[in-house]
Amino acid sequence: MNASVIVPVFNAESTVSECISSLLKQEFSAKFEIIVVDDGSTDKTPERIKKIKGIKIIRQKNSGPATARNNGARNARHEIVVFIDADCIAEKNWLEEMVSPFKNKRVVGVQGAYKTKQKEFIARFVQTEIEYRYKKMKSSKKIDWIGSYSAAYRKEIFLKEQGFSREFLKASGEDPDLSYKLSEKGYLLKFNPKAIVYHKHPSSLSDYLHRKYVHAFWRVLLYKKHSAKAAVDSYTPQTLKAQIAFLGLFFAFLVLSVISENLLFFAMLCLFLFIFSTLPFVFFALKRGFFMGLASFFILMARDIAFLIGLINGTAAGVWRLKK
Repeated sequence: MNASVIVPVFNAESTVSECISSLLKQEFSAKFEIIVVDDGSTDKTPERIKKIKGIKIIRQKNSGPATARNNGARNARHEIVVFIDADCIAEKNWLEEMVSPFKNKRVVGVQGAYKTKQKEFIARFVQTEIEYRYKKMKSSKKIDWIGSYSAAYRKEIFLKEQGFSREFLKASGEDPDLSYKLSEKGYLLKFNPKAIVYHKHPSSLSDYLHRKYVHAFWRVLLYKKHSAKAAVDSYTPQTLKAQIAFLGLFFAFLVLSVISENLLFFAMLCLFLFIFSTLPFVFFALKRGFFMGLASFFILMARDIAFLIGLINGTAAGVWRLKK
């Protein structure tokens, strides 16, 4: 099957050349094209991609990654559209592995996998967190979550379903929104852990927590559109959702304990349940090193606080928009 690889770029001068270089080196058994969609970059990205031969360049005013990917798909020549982010580097067999599951005519979408070569502790923690989620996906016969950093779709279906929603102004919800929609309509989505791209994860705790906050902020809109997925999906561990709930209740009871000391017991109970819910990941992280397992509890608490604040602010922003 022939494929069109689409790379949305915005101010990616430091990474885009290496990304495209990895695509040009793909060992692929069929025909493929590379489409780079410049989403109104203001740095040296346009100059960098202009120098690269063998790619198709589309330029648009800054409209966000969802619009850029949709634009690339509309201009694609081949039956399979494959997406990769500009800060990813694909293994030589990545495209072959991304397209291979489509031999099954029922398959409409495919999810690839992240890896990293980074040595920084936070980056290694992020990779551990991702692999913990992959463990859940590997055990599923079908999935309902495809991340756009390594995603493939049948172009006909992708365009029929209008691609990625432009409601998500940042790259934080348009990809699960589409995969939820496809899954709800009965389309078959597959995870292929052999389709590997290397990524530079956040290397500082502050950057990591900020990303979690942003993701949570936009999850409010995502779950408003797909309320059933707030309870369960194939990518998010149930323990994470339990942690958010227990942590939120802990803070609520702690504040209310000022009114009634009896509520302090419930606050401590929720804190205990929060700690208990982190243990599956802590034990998983221990396999990556003792310090990774030890530190993971504290990082998880910081992550869940950032996520909780993001959910609260996302809900408040949604209410404010409704009032307007």
